[in-house]
Amino acid sequence: MATPKSDGNQARARLLLLLLLAPALLWLVSLILLPHVELGMLSLRARVAPRIYEASLAQYRTFIDEPLYWHTFVRTALMSITATAVTLLMAFPIAWTIAKLVRGRSKSMLFGLCLIPFWVSETVRTLGWMILLRESGVLPAFLVWLGVTPAPVELLYHDATILVGLVYTSMLFMVVPLISALESLDDSLIEAAYDLGGNGWSILRQIVIPHAAPGIVAGCIVVFMLTLGNYLTPTLLGGKNSQWFTEQIYTQFITRFNWEQGAAFGFLLLGLSTAIVWLGLKLSGQKFGEVMQQS
Repeated sequence: MATPKSDGNQARARLLLLLLLAPALLWLVSLILLPHVELGMLSLRARVAPRIYEASLAQYRTFIDEPLYWHTFVRTALMSITATAVTLLMAFPIAWTIAKLVRGRSKSMLFGLCLIPFWVSETVRTLGWMILLRESGVLPAFLVWLGVTPAPVELLYHDATILVGLVYTSMLFMVVPLISALESLDDSLIEAAYDLGGNGWSILRQIVIPHAAPGIVAGCIVVFMLTLGNYLTPTLLGGKNSQWFTEQIYTQFITRFNWEQGAAFGFLLLGLSTAIVWLGLKLSGQKFGEVMQQS
């Protein structure tokens, strides 16, 4: 039977917990929930006269009727998925090396090398790629010096260039959850698998990947959402023909002052990211809570 004293202790504990959670809840409501509610309301109205609006789905019909919009939407999704897959393939060996193959100072040094590019802003990193890849840049001149090309070639403004930039800016966000997942893998399991006649591929497929699955999914979710919503890298490295959906959103909001259309595009992008993340969780058999513990 609860006593008044125990009830008072529980009430104080709940109050303390509420006070501790208050900043996070305030941040969540004011900077995430309320702006999305406002965007949803904007996307469901149409301007019929100055300062006069009516409920409408015209913004979404415009997206469907205009091939440029949905073509850019699909292209952005496919490029983001490709960038996520390439980042995973490149980050996994790096994470395995840091988590399992090196110790002491070498481990700290390798992890530090992964962190160094993120000591400067994304703008500086992207401009660095432009200096390297532009026609008068370092890499085209180096190719001419090696005799690979007779004259400097323009390496910017290609899909491959955009992918390079997206992978480069997202690598750390894949490496960190992978290291966290792989460090908890008991080395004795791998040794036992070798003793039982397993080879490298079977051990990777049956032991390493299932154990690292939460880290893999967490990294893929973070990288996919970062690349899908990236504006700066595709615009600078892809030029005017980058055809990235966030550029369409920027154009509607800032250039055309069409906030209703921009809000609709923003919600479409949010729906796409949510659908891809849900599909990834279903295909991998992971739970969202377990995955977020790795990120």
